[in-house]
Formats: sequence, C-alpha cells, structure tokens
Amino acid sequence: MVRWMQKHVSASGLPITSRGCWTLGNMTANSTWEALLRAHATLVKRFTAEDVWGDLSMREYDVLYTLSKCPAPISLGELNKHVLLSQPAMSRMVDRLVERGLIAREPDRADRRSLRLALTGKGAAMQKEIGRRHARGVTRTMTDALTRDELRQLEQLCRKLAGDQAIGNPR
Repeated sequence: MVRWMQKHVSASGLPITSRGCWTLGNMTANSTWEALLRAHATLVKRFTAEDVWGDLSMREYDVLYTLSKCPAPISLGELNKHVLLSQPAMSRMVDRLVERGLIAREPDRADRRSLRLALTGKGAAMQKEIGRRHARGVTRTMTDALTRDELRQLEQLCRKLAGDQAIGNPR
C-alpha cells in the first residue's frame, strides 16, 4: 500500500488513497467541500435577510452587479457563466429587469442575430446604491470572522478554485 501511495499523488503533492481521495490528517477534500458549501449557504442566508435590497431580490442584484463589472455589453450566455441560475431562469430574470428599465438589450455588432446586455443609467444607479449598503454588511460579516491575512488567503484559495474566472478579469 505504501508503495502504491508513493506513486499516486495529487497535483498538490498529497497522497491519493486506493479509494481515490487524498487525506491530510482528518480533513478530506469532501469535508473541505462541505465546509465551503455550509459557509456559502450561511452567508447567503445572512446577506439575503439584510434590509439592503430595496425592491430587488439578491439574485436580481447579482445580475446588476455582474453587468456593472463588464467593460462592455455581454451576451446572455456570458452573463449566465457568472450568475448561478439556469438558462431559462436567467432569461426570465433578464426579461423582468429589462421591463423595469434596469437592463438594456443591444444588438451585437458582430452578429446581428444576437443581443448584448448592459446596465441602463437607472440600473447602474440602483446597483451602486444597493452595492454600498451590501458592501458594508459583507465587510462587517467577513472582518468579524476573519483576520486580514485570513481574508487574503481565502480570496486566493477561492480564485484558485474558480480558475480565476471573475468577469472582467484578464487571463
């Protein structure tokens, strides 16, 4: 068994057991994943309950925030890569946000069959207003729980796991 483990290591150099998962003490990749999901769920519930959203849902705000990070209008497919919604749910949400005058659909100059999405002035103003309030809550929650060094480390780890796929992030 030891000889097998010496030949089988993960990309990080940790041994892979005969069952295909590596262990580091009592912490496994699965328990780390579960902890990440629990932390995400806990924070989303906490942030959703905050009285900062006005007449937007947190998911609608997420769409406005994502578009605010884009240097130019983007396709629905590109938006969908950065917001955790199914394609049909995203399409319906975009329709509602267009009806409310928060998002505009623009023709794609390169492909006239396609449309691109961008914030309207009203949508940008709403995103900034809600964003300031939300950012205060995020800062309070994160700095109450983590040190500055832990925040930096968590950001680095999350970017690594995401393949640094942040919108507007050059690779």
